Amino acid sequence: MFHFASRLNHAIRSKQTPALVGLDPRFDQLPESVIANASERAGSCERARKAAAFEEFSKRIIDVVSPLVPAVKPQAAFFEELGSTGCIALERVIRHARDAGLIVICDAKRGDIGSTAEAYARGYLAGADPAAAAWAADALTVNPYLGIDTLQPFVDVAEERGAGIYVLVRTSNPGAAAFQDITDVGGKTVYQHVAAAVESLAGKSIEDGFGSVGAVVGATYPKELAELRAVMPHVPLLIPGYGSQGAGAEDVAAAFRDDGLGALINSSRGINFAYNKAPYSEQFAPKDWEQAVEAATRDMIADFAERTAAGSLRTPLGDS
Repeated sequence: MFHFASRLNHAIRSKQTPALVGLDPRFDQLPESVIANASERAGSCERARKAAAFEEFSKRIIDVVSPLVPAVKPQAAFFEELGSTGCIALERVIRHARDAGLIVICDAKRGDIGSTAEAYARGYLAGADPAAAAWAADALTVNPYLGIDTLQPFVDVAEERGAGIYVLVRTSNPGAAAFQDITDVGGKTVYQHVAAAVESLAGKSIEDGFGSVGAVVGATYPKELAELRAVMPHVPLLIPGYGSQGAGAEDVAAAFRDDGLGALINSSRGINFAYNKAPYSEQFAPKDWEQAVEAATRDMIADFAERTAAGSLRTPLGDS
């Protein structure tokens, strides 16, 4: 099994859920025990201490969620902010997730022209073979702002290595409309133009119903999500905005085919720091933060199963 879509669909079917756990370590919200452990290992250097804490925190979340979900999404920015120590920590976190059998989407939002885009792709996209790239990710988020031609180097490396890319199409942030909703004289928005291009790229290499070129579409715009699923039938979707950003399971229901495939739904803060928020803060002591992570993850999985077509993944058909 080499093609990204086949590997992704296999992972979703195996775990019977499209739930994706984002890894967004924020130092001021980390458990005190994790910070204390990092201080012992890294000493007084602040960047080294934070990198050690981010690595331990992320790896322990991976250990909790790897039996439950098909994929994780480390946010590269939190690690890169710390310089070389952070980059090494990110590499170790990604490899730990790959060793745990998870699909890893590195959220780095890269985008550039020609050989520079190819270098980004070769650095991050390992695809089917974790040894093929320094950061060993299965997939990478990509910014198309420089033009559609800048996506081709990422597509080429993805197809070569059995990797995937997720192109920013309609993002979940409140200010997205400032650029993405700009309309041309023909009445089409910028995000609609990008969506059409993404579907075209995905359609050139389809396996198990989908291409290796995916799209990021925010859960906070459910009407546009339904529209874009129709426009991009062969595109796997990566959907942020569930949970802490305000969207619910009903808002993402249009992302799925009837068999529950077609999308990964991300929750980061709501899972990572569940122990700080009700109802989990009322159920678990701070030292039991991993139990809160597990409980929040299971609740997310149950929410999708009850309110979306992802519930069909739990039927015998979903197991096939």
